[in-house]
Amino acid sequence: MTVLPDDGLSLAAEFPDATHEQWHTLVEGVLRKSGKEVSGAAAEDALSTTLEDGLRTRPLYTERDAAPDPGLPGFAPFVRGGRPEGNTVGGWDVRQRHTALADGAVLTDLENGVTSLWLAVGEGGIRVESLARALDGVYLDLAPVVLDAGRDVEAAARALFGLYEEKGIDPKAVRGSLGADPLGYEARTGTAQDFAPVTALARRCGEEYPGLRALTVDALPYHEAGGSAAQELGLSVATGVAYLRELTEAGLTVEQACGQLEFRYAATADQFLTIAKLRAARRLWARVAEVCGAPGAGAQVQHAVTSPVMMTRRDPWVNMLRTTVATLAAGVGGADAVTVLPFDHALGLPDAFARRIARNTSTILVEESHLARVIDPAGGSWYVEKLTDELAGAAWEYFRHVERDGGPAAALRSGRVRDDLAKTWQARTTKLAKRREPITGVSEFPFLAEKPVEREPAPAAPSGGLPRVRRDEAYEALRARSDAHLAATGSRPRVFLATIGSAAAYTARSTFTANLFQAGGIEPVTEGGFEDSGATEAVLCSSDALYEEQAEQLAASLKASGAGHVALAGRPAESSGYAGVDSYVFAGCDAVAVLSATLDRMGVS
Repeated sequence: MTVLPDDGLSLAAEFPDATHEQWHTLVEGVLRKSGKEVSGAAAEDALSTTLEDGLRTRPLYTERDAAPDPGLPGFAPFVRGGRPEGNTVGGWDVRQRHTALADGAVLTDLENGVTSLWLAVGEGGIRVESLARALDGVYLDLAPVVLDAGRDVEAAARALFGLYEEKGIDPKAVRGSLGADPLGYEARTGTAQDFAPVTALARRCGEEYPGLRALTVDALPYHEAGGSAAQELGLSVATGVAYLRELTEAGLTVEQACGQLEFRYAATADQFLTIAKLRAARRLWARVAEVCGAPGAGAQVQHAVTSPVMMTRRDPWVNMLRTTVATLAAGVGGADAVTVLPFDHALGLPDAFARRIARNTSTILVEESHLARVIDPAGGSWYVEKLTDELAGAAWEYFRHVERDGGPAAALRSGRVRDDLAKTWQARTTKLAKRREPITGVSEFPFLAEKPVEREPAPAAPSGGLPRVRRDEAYEALRARSDAHLAATGSRPRVFLATIGSAAAYTARSTFTANLFQAGGIEPVTEGGFEDSGATEAVLCSSDALYEEQAEQLAASLKASGAGHVALAGRPAESSGYAGVDSYVFAGCDAVAVLSATLDRMGVS
């Protein structure tokens, strides 16, 4: 029987403390084995990851990376949560989005775990005159309603107020948001919106419906246009400040104006960045409230939505995994409400199964994984605290840039916002094209034989302003070309993988090559000879040593057999390359450019 020491289980009691420098030495040894001769801090830098916004994630965080004190939940700067109890009482608000009337869908959601409704009303959603039908049977004193009505917000609000009055709902029992967001609408459509009706709605909410907010600061238009986390945060803060100015000029106090705002952010599968983003957002808004003289009103109310940008149309089942991680991050990050987009969101209107999986995602994380039992469970992590601090700094700097340009409206109208987001998206597009940012099921491990998932088309969303981007768009275009070829000819374009030597010599590169070409809808053929493959191009796959011995001879043989183009899996040799080899494919190459050129040569339009 083991006897514990008097001071408990002191596992490290007999070991001397290790230093950061000693760890550096160990890292140097590991990197040396991979051919990198670096030392000291450079060794740590070699394992670091560059993020957007000039941020950099290091491989190890210690007490040397201490960030400012995040405070306590319910107290400024609200980094650890806007409410002292956090989400420990019942978990976060499970908010389901509906863009069209579907028989029984709203009530089915509410009866099976959903706690509030987010309704797209008017343009691109449910008609205003159908709002009563959409909410038929809903207990409006129990289920908060959040509107997304764009230019029709005034009419939609009147309709909702009418329902409250018709059903005799106590105004003090009403919860939710009217969702007015003039700047968000302008970002979506390019059309400016009068703020006067919004001010009237805010005043009415404040006077008659204390639990109902009038405005939403929606950062999704900037996220969906390709913006970074800091840009999303900076623009949301700038928008919030613009709304505070409008409301206070109309006679509301700063405290009253802050009480009319809800903030909406994207939650992505980048778990730690999402956690840090939500924590940083609360800190930023607390600073705004402090500067405005109302530090006690700086508790930001947050609605997190799983990112539409990350949703894929191919292999959409993988979206369930993405949204699960994003929901986990939103919950851990302290979001007050979370919307999980159904896995088929990018394909059209979700079916009943997709909606069920979406709402059950939150249910499992709250009820079975117990994520809501602890307030801010990531708090105290040196990494999370440092990332929160650095992201808040980058976002504040971008906010100041927007303010110097005259505020968010001026920055939108001048094209500054569009240009900034486009620049960020272009850099990310390069990473996607080179598969430095992999998309499982699309750019990595695609499944060419999958049966397409079909859905009814969703109502056309408002457009005309900032673009809406998707991570999969370049690969989707390639796959669409392959699909058209399949429909026209009965087979997909093919490429022959010419392997050299034993399986041990060629497997790594043949697997890489097959994966690469399938991402463009090109079927790899590995059996038999080139003449029987039905392919017009070939790729040599083997080790560097065997390439030196056989690459040129085999390339000549393939061309003699009719191959119009011969590529080699691997980087070009230090000299001019191999005679007869036309191109090279390797980790880090521009996959989209390679695949597009290949389809062009194959005549796949």
